Amino acid sequence: MNKLTKIQVVFFLSTIFFGISFAQNLPDYPERSFRLKLDSLQAAQNFASTVATEGSIDPEEYYVGPGDKIFISISGVKEIIHNLTLNQEGWLYIPQVGGIDLNQLTLKEAKEKISKAINRYYKNVSIFISLIDFRMIRVSLVGDVVKTKSYTIPANARLSDLISISNGLTKTSNMRNIKIIPKEGDPKVCDLLAFLRFGNYDQNPMLREGDVVVVDVVDKTVQISGLIKYPAKYEFVEGETVYNLIQLAGGFLTRAKRDTIEVVRFFDDGELQKSEYYSYDYIKENNIFLQNMDHVIIRQIPEYYIDYFVKIAGYVKYPGFYRIAKDKTTLKGIIEKAGGFLDEASLTEATLTRKIDNEEKDLEFNRLKLMEPKDMTQDEYAYFKARSRERSGRVVVNFVRLFKQNDKKENIVLRKGDVITIPERKNYITMLGQIINPGNIIYDSSYTVDDYINLAGGFGWHAEEGEVRVIKAKTGEWIYPEDVESLEPGDAIWVPEEPPAPEFWEIFNTTLQVLGQVAAVVAATAAIIIATR
Repeated sequence: MNKLTKIQVVFFLSTIFFGISFAQNLPDYPERSFRLKLDSLQAAQNFASTVATEGSIDPEEYYVGPGDKIFISISGVKEIIHNLTLNQEGWLYIPQVGGIDLNQLTLKEAKEKISKAINRYYKNVSIFISLIDFRMIRVSLVGDVVKTKSYTIPANARLSDLISISNGLTKTSNMRNIKIIPKEGDPKVCDLLAFLRFGNYDQNPMLREGDVVVVDVVDKTVQISGLIKYPAKYEFVEGETVYNLIQLAGGFLTRAKRDTIEVVRFFDDGELQKSEYYSYDYIKENNIFLQNMDHVIIRQIPEYYIDYFVKIAGYVKYPGFYRIAKDKTTLKGIIEKAGGFLDEASLTEATLTRKIDNEEKDLEFNRLKLMEPKDMTQDEYAYFKARSRERSGRVVVNFVRLFKQNDKKENIVLRKGDVITIPERKNYITMLGQIINPGNIIYDSSYTVDDYINLAGGFGWHAEEGEVRVIKAKTGEWIYPEDVESLEPGDAIWVPEEPPAPEFWEIFNTTLQVLGQVAAVVAATAAIIIATR
């Protein structure tokens, strides 16, 4: 394979760069997925369903043509019925009436013309005229489509039907500026998105025999972002205003700030940008026409519809959610609002938890969680234990000082989302581990750790008496008995179990190995002494 020349490389890279840049400027609203691909059999089935789901035909919109079947009833002394078909020249021949030119007429106009012709030959009759079957027409789809092709479709088919049964549009197709060029008359530009989003049938017209549908490539775009229902990038439409774009994007969300809508646009040089601000009322009353690459930004009203609530759970008179005033409501005030504490409430273990937004992740703690404790260093294990016992969002508040001693320093101001938990008072000490009678013992402030162990029946058979720990209810700390200032209700005393003694055969094998090694050393030493003599 020949090496690429410099020119080829530059061309290749520039093509990639252009493709990326172009892709970044493409519309991205949800309806861009309207690119169905059907084979001919599916297309025929789709035609039938299209006719069925279209409902009654609007006589002012549907144009009659060669192949349409017309039912005519003339009722007088007797009823005369005709089932007639327009010929290839667009004429309808009615026996005893003659031929009628129906070219370029809507169904309504055709009915009126037929009625006048019949009334010239029949007097005092009732006339009923109806379209009973559609003709097939041929239209062409060209431009930025998967496959340029002519299609045979029912005469009641619309623009969206043609797109649906075609091989599909491309990622760069301009859905908002589709041009329909008729055999006669002026071309019409249709915004297919306006139909898909709002059901605007003016932008999804019925197609006529010989129409050429031209789909252009997206070249210009506008963007709307922020507090709007459908923020996205859209194709630029000539003559569209900022107000039109806001409506197309579904209108504002509830929290949208409507008094300062920003329109960011480029200067004429296409390099620098500027911002212009408008109120929504001004935008409605004045035509602010969009330009290519404009960006409309709808911002949010600050602190709008924000729930300022806290939750109180546990042993208060009226637990539940309570509204607070921002930067005003205090802990003591909200407890009083909840009716105060019940008799069973434990102020010692009461907690206040606060959600911390954007809390930083502890990478070291996450790393240690993936390790086995035996693989950690002493410092790593100590840090791991400390972080494991930490309660995320816990706010340090001494409920006893606040409510028993009226310490105002503890009366913190609440924030939205705070959770106040008041547990049941535990008037006992929990005995765990190698105790003769583990369980709960009624709290007595005069008792020591040894007293509680004795009350529980003393140490068990395998108790490791020198490793007793006190687990503090409030902090979760593990403390040696000699370091405990005082026991409190809810504390736990844990007596660990001695590690199991080694098995007999393990000791026996180890002893034999040691004796063998000693014998080897003695033999080697004796050999050295003999050799030196």
